[in-house]
Amino acid sequence: MEGVRVIELGTLLAGPFSGRLLADFGAEVIKVEPPGKPDPMRNWGQEKDGVGLWWPIQSRNKKSVTLNLRVKEGQRVLKDLVKEADILIENFRPGTMEKWNLSYDELSKINPGLIMARTSGFGQTGPYKHRAGFGSVAEAMGGLRYVTGFPDRPPARIGISIGDTLAALFSTIGCLTALHERKRSGKGQIVDTAIYESVFGVMESLIPDYLLAGYIRKRMGNILPGVAPSNIYLTKDETYIVIGANADGVFRRLCEAMGKPELADDPKFATHSARGQHQKELDDRIEQWTQTLDAEKVLSVLEEKGVPSGLIYSAKDIVEDPHYQARDMIIHTEHPRLGEFPMPGIVPKLSRTPGKVQFVGADQIGEHNDEIYRDLLHYNREKLETLKNQKVI
Repeated sequence: MEGVRVIELGTLLAGPFSGRLLADFGAEVIKVEPPGKPDPMRNWGQEKDGVGLWWPIQSRNKKSVTLNLRVKEGQRVLKDLVKEADILIENFRPGTMEKWNLSYDELSKINPGLIMARTSGFGQTGPYKHRAGFGSVAEAMGGLRYVTGFPDRPPARIGISIGDTLAALFSTIGCLTALHERKRSGKGQIVDTAIYESVFGVMESLIPDYLLAGYIRKRMGNILPGVAPSNIYLTKDETYIVIGANADGVFRRLCEAMGKPELADDPKFATHSARGQHQKELDDRIEQWTQTLDAEKVLSVLEEKGVPSGLIYSAKDIVEDPHYQARDMIIHTEHPRLGEFPMPGIVPKLSRTPGKVQFVGADQIGEHNDEIYRDLLHYNREKLETLKNQKVI
């Protein structure tokens, strides 16, 4: 992505995560924050020595500038930045950019090749477009929370901000697609990503299940109805492990590992459909076996037989796992206040042009003001001082 310049106006999660992904692979991402009003993400998550531990990851490889978009002079500065940009990312409520005279129509007059990634709760059109839309609400309306949790308890949430992250992934795909198309047309376009649609987009056969089969998916705990065996199982040393053996060949290997090869030919378990109909009985049989062995032994036997299985990892397990280490999935970068800073590595792995984390997120708001405004936009010292005095930057 070297040579691609991105202006990131969003805050918190959905917009900035797109910026992070593009920056991981070499795009120059310029993070814009209002002067005196830093992105709240700077203080999210756990803290160490007054440093929020989420921010250095979310904003890695990004340059930080300050700019007040609510005033005309700030809007003029942004337009100068847009002249030099390929992509602009924003995740404000629809209508905000238009209120600031920064609509796509206005910006594309300045830069016809501009790609504008707009991520919001409900999208730029439709009756809900003006609603405030955090990821939590979008996860609920996208169908995810209805199927998450156990049937005898209220709907649960996944322990991360999955809605925002999914939206960012779809926005990034949109940006890359638009960049590719621009090579032919020379024109930019809007990438309109709704968080609820990003959640809904990964909900598998939820809708035809309902409209064609009359089936509404519900909360089922650790199983997928009709997909068996695929569950967590308790071992002798009171450790839960995951086993996924729902394909016919894999199930046969699981039966051999259990010392019960005959189960693979039992009419109740011989086919995918039969195993789904007898899911509870099958899970009980498997757990009867896993409870006779410690987790390490169960996993060893399953690995030998080629049955997908594993522990349920905590952060401690991840840090200590040799496979994570071998694939550089925990990397260390220097932080100006904390020293060596650990963070997730880059996904996916490109064989010839891999991404790279060059630096953690800017520790100080506006850290790159001089570099961007003076060196990129060629503002002189007098203009920079005027902008500072007017609190535009």
